[in-house]
Amino acid sequence: MRIISGKYRGMKLAEFSGSEIRPTADRVKESLFNILYGKFAGARVLDLFCGSGNLGIESLSRGAHSVHFNDLSPRSVAVLRGNLDKLKAENFTVTNLDYSACLARVKGFDIIFIDPPYASEAGVRALEIIGANSLLNEGGVAVYERDIPFRGEIVGLEKYDERRYGKTYLTFFRVSL
Repeated sequence: MRIISGKYRGMKLAEFSGSEIRPTADRVKESLFNILYGKFAGARVLDLFCGSGNLGIESLSRGAHSVHFNDLSPRSVAVLRGNLDKLKAENFTVTNLDYSACLARVKGFDIIFIDPPYASEAGVRALEIIGANSLLNEGGVAVYERDIPFRGEIVGLEKYDERRYGKTYLTFFRVSL
């Protein structure tokens, strides 16, 4: 894994060994950040199931004002902290909480990345919490990554786009009008 663009372009990130962790592939990440082009300058970002911090660090590299990193796994947070140690002083927060506990403590984001384990329904529940509690700013976007298309409705959020990259689906949500 590497940072694709911005001030940390080319920086290699520590990765997990083994197959239980699935980082966002560079090809998918590059497409995602191209879709969100222009949204990062000054943005407040939440990387909810952050793993190694791949998406949040890319956001900082592209000019995000701040990133809140969260993951339940102490192992993930350790890898994340190693990656963050490579950065110059940045405006970021790291929490080691269940996603619902994290979402109960935060609000006011311009971009929210939701990339839970594919077998889990935690992403759908996270979207429900985000929509019900207005955690996404007007004009903001929540991006849900998983291995199947999104079906259903989320109160408070509108699905406005979905893209497929091999076995990966990126579903984009905004505040309902």
